[in-house]
Amino acid sequence: MARAIWTGVITFGLVSVPVGLFTATEDHTVHFHQLQRGTSDRIRNRRVNERTGKEVGPDDIVKGYEVSEGEYVVVEPEELDEVAPGRSRTLEITDFVDLDRIEPVYFGRTYYLAPRGKEYLKVYALLRTALAEAGKVGVATFVLRNRQYLTALRAEDEVLLLQTLHWADEVRDPVEELPELPSERVGRGKELDMALRLVDALSGDWEPARYRDTYQEKVRELVRAKAEGEEVAVAEEAPGATNVVDLMEALRGSLEQAQDTGGKRAAGGRKKTTAPARSSRRAGSESSEREELGELSKAELYRRATEQDVAGRSRMSRRQLVDALSGSGSGGTRGRRKKKTTAA
Repeated sequence: MARAIWTGVITFGLVSVPVGLFTATEDHTVHFHQLQRGTSDRIRNRRVNERTGKEVGPDDIVKGYEVSEGEYVVVEPEELDEVAPGRSRTLEITDFVDLDRIEPVYFGRTYYLAPRGKEYLKVYALLRTALAEAGKVGVATFVLRNRQYLTALRAEDEVLLLQTLHWADEVRDPVEELPELPSERVGRGKELDMALRLVDALSGDWEPARYRDTYQEKVRELVRAKAEGEEVAVAEEAPGATNVVDLMEALRGSLEQAQDTGGKRAAGGRKKTTAPARSSRRAGSESSEREELGELSKAELYRRATEQDVAGRSRMSRRQLVDALSGSGSGGTRGRRKKKTTAA
């Protein structure tokens, strides 16, 4: 059972609910110790005086702010405590805003908020439901470990999430900071149309379990292989940049590849497999029909599926709609259309 890293009270208006704050994520990174080469001796970091080279104890270390080269304003830890915002136990919602009005760059870490007792479940559920139905997030501040945070409270299916936000002066202006940015939007044309078709072909539902940290998997495999004396496979080089002259050809090839593979995975995170009967070339009209369907957007495919009364169409991906409408594979049109009864 997780332990709360902060406890306090959410307030909105005159309503309050005691809550606990819990970390929502955990790190799966492979961690290494530092060793001296050729030995199993651990390397330790020590705080040393830059001038004398002697180690300094924690009680003799103070903070210094450099006001000019070599000149510092020294600040004691207790002085920082005196001006800190205090150990506030209140998470006061001051505003409700639309979630999509907060730019992604402002979001930091994510936490779970839970009620601190069964007697607070109703008020907690009331706030969660109100946020969900209004499509809003609550903007609030609170103090954690002597630091004040700007936060956004948002509703998920069963829980309230708290996401820390960067303060406005912490967010850099990309126009001022980045060396090169496009000055104009791309106009309508074949390249944009092809890019939109590629996006549509690769579109699907958000299924987080489909994605894996393959780098960490390779690091673990590297450690295992070295421990067992096996040869380590070297990763492929990254692809080169696409030349503007070859952009249309690259888009066309990408679209063909996406349509061939489906560009997405079926439920359960497994890539779609093609049945042997479908792997062979189809003759005549059926092949032509499938090619025609492959050119259509998901919205048009759904419209046709509605006209043909294809069952389960609202849950289908673009690839599944093509399969259903063309009658290919198990669960194609013949298997997916609802049976209609006729009067005797």
